[in-house]
Amino acid sequence: MYHHSPLSFSSLHPCASGDIAKRISLISKVRGLEQAESFVKGVPVAKIGFKVYAALLKCYADHKSLEEAEAVMKIVKELHPMHLVGCYNLMLKLYAQMGKYDKLDRLMQEMKAKDICNAPTFTIRLNAYVAAADIKGMEKLLMQMEADPVATVDWCTYTTAANGYLKIHNFEKVTAMLKKSEHLSRGKTVRQACESLLCMYAAIGNKDEVYRLWSRMKSFKYSYNSSYLSVLSSLVKLDDIDGAEKILDEWESKHTHYDARIPNLMINVYCKCGQLDKAEAYIRRLLDSGKKLDGRAWDCLASGYRTDNDMEKAVQTMKKAVLSNRPRWRPNPFTLVACIEYQKGKGDLELALEILDLCKENGHISVTSYDRLVSYIRSEMPDTKPLDLIKEDYQMDGNPQLVREKWFNVIDG
Repeated sequence: MYHHSPLSFSSLHPCASGDIAKRISLISKVRGLEQAESFVKGVPVAKIGFKVYAALLKCYADHKSLEEAEAVMKIVKELHPMHLVGCYNLMLKLYAQMGKYDKLDRLMQEMKAKDICNAPTFTIRLNAYVAAADIKGMEKLLMQMEADPVATVDWCTYTTAANGYLKIHNFEKVTAMLKKSEHLSRGKTVRQACESLLCMYAAIGNKDEVYRLWSRMKSFKYSYNSSYLSVLSSLVKLDDIDGAEKILDEWESKHTHYDARIPNLMINVYCKCGQLDKAEAYIRRLLDSGKKLDGRAWDCLASGYRTDNDMEKAVQTMKKAVLSNRPRWRPNPFTLVACIEYQKGKGDLELALEILDLCKENGHISVTSYDRLVSYIRSEMPDTKPLDLIKEDYQMDGNPQLVREKWFNVIDG
């Protein structure tokens, strides 16, 4: 059967520049940047205009290809299109993401000189100040935004500023920003704002404000799983497990749409606190009520057993976890490796290979990691640590402590 190549310009119908731009974006997302570049090279010169260059610029920005993005931006400026501000904002965001604050400021000054700044321009710069913990810059820009009708100052603006103050542990100013944020939350945005505020108050240890906000949210016309998830995560962060359990009971009695993230969070909390009996009892209750647990829930329990040095239960529970075919999910690498090592030490290679086969079949680990771990199990790589064999899958080349924190944090989504 003949299939059109996604890189074939001749297969593109119709050939309007907008359609070409959409195809470039799609190829970049699905096939990668090099394939998108190859496609662009095949586009007739007459068909290349602002929309095509803008799409290519976004591809470079998404892939953080700074030099290429700057080169395309130079061409875009020469075209003098009506919608140039969007491209400027793309570059601002790219500079911010890459920590190129000098270039960001120069570009923003250029935008001000051309009088093309819009609301997203200010938001991008504010976020950049917060990311760099430049509180003076953040405060100065915030004052400008409050006085400039072009800038949009809403609840998100003050939550962003609150995050800046949180970085320097100025909880008094965090609270002041959160109060302003809540004041501006209204209409369709109020629920989302309150969910964000719950987490922020938990971050500064203000349990009273968490409960006050939750009391307000309970008066809303509709209850959302995302709201319950936010308040439960907040109370867990505050070590208020009793309070979280009461709200969990409330959710179980009221919810109309089951959301696995909520029981997963509580299972993870119980396991982290060493309350495996509670985790087991809760899981039994869920199963008895007809609920189906996903791989993440079993993975949390397996990790709890591993921490408790009950490797027999950890292995059996990990097998249940990897039976899940949930897309884009990976088991806890430390627990997975511990289970493989335990079975290898026992000489029970069959169960270890079965777990790895399930991981590969369900897409939990790459084929490369699978092959390496199988070689390890068969003692073909005796001097290798098994955790090193799956680093690529888990992007574990950075700070080991940060990796551990990521995999031992409370699940909140």
